[in-house]
Amino acid sequence: MRKNPLTWLRRNLVVIAGLGTLAYLILPNVVVTVFSFNNPTGRFNYAWQEFSLDAWKDPCGVADMCGSLSLSLQIALWSTIVATALGTAIAFAMVRYRFKARGAVNSLIFLPMAMPEIVMAASLLALFLNMGIELGFWTILIAHIMFCLSFVVAAVKARVLSMDPRLEEAARDLYAGPVQTFVRVTLPIAAPGIAAGALLSFALSFDDFIITNFNSGNTVTFPMFVWGSAQRGTPVQINVIGTAMFVIAVLVVLAGQMIGNRRKKAQPK
Repeated sequence: MRKNPLTWLRRNLVVIAGLGTLAYLILPNVVVTVFSFNNPTGRFNYAWQEFSLDAWKDPCGVADMCGSLSLSLQIALWSTIVATALGTAIAFAMVRYRFKARGAVNSLIFLPMAMPEIVMAASLLALFLNMGIELGFWTILIAHIMFCLSFVVAAVKARVLSMDPRLEEAARDLYAGPVQTFVRVTLPIAAPGIAAGALLSFALSFDDFIITNFNSGNTVTFPMFVWGSAQRGTPVQINVIGTAMFVIAVLVVLAGQMIGNRRKKAQPK
């Protein structure tokens, strides 16, 4: 029996829309990757000229680019560590304990997610200037921890809410102490949410421009270097770094999926 094309389209409309959206999101990364192999004739890498591996052979060939990249990676790493530790503790406290002004605290925690970045950037700048703190590495780090914290709390809190408390009760019934219960039972169950919050925090910190630009002083991170280069010319090495970061991110996600699938298969049915 011949199938009606309209029936097939209705059944697969969600899949088609999802694949189309995914292709739309990935398209800019494909363009960046393609132009990382370009050999432009002028200062701007906007028109394809010819295939070349020169930029890949010397990714640090542009002055100060790798220095700004190293600085962004350092800030992203430290802000991720601090925000993940604080965000995990806050998420557990918000879910497991009842205290006064819990609703107000919950609203304040999630306020940076709803607030426009430029408002938060200006507010932090005013705070640092009034306190007499010199703008630079530490002000960027503090600012990144503050806006990454909310995203970590959201990711971990969602995971903690889905946890079955009977598993921890069973561990305590088997004479496990509070620390042992947390390390052996609670932490492994909450690990996917913590990892998701950490990865999101790292990506947001590494990618941020607005808040960093307000509170950086003379310090130049990689997004600021890219923005400054766009005014004078865009070296191909920027596309090389962007492609490398995209590939690393994809590999990390795939590795996480593989580890998760192996754990599911290893669990007794």
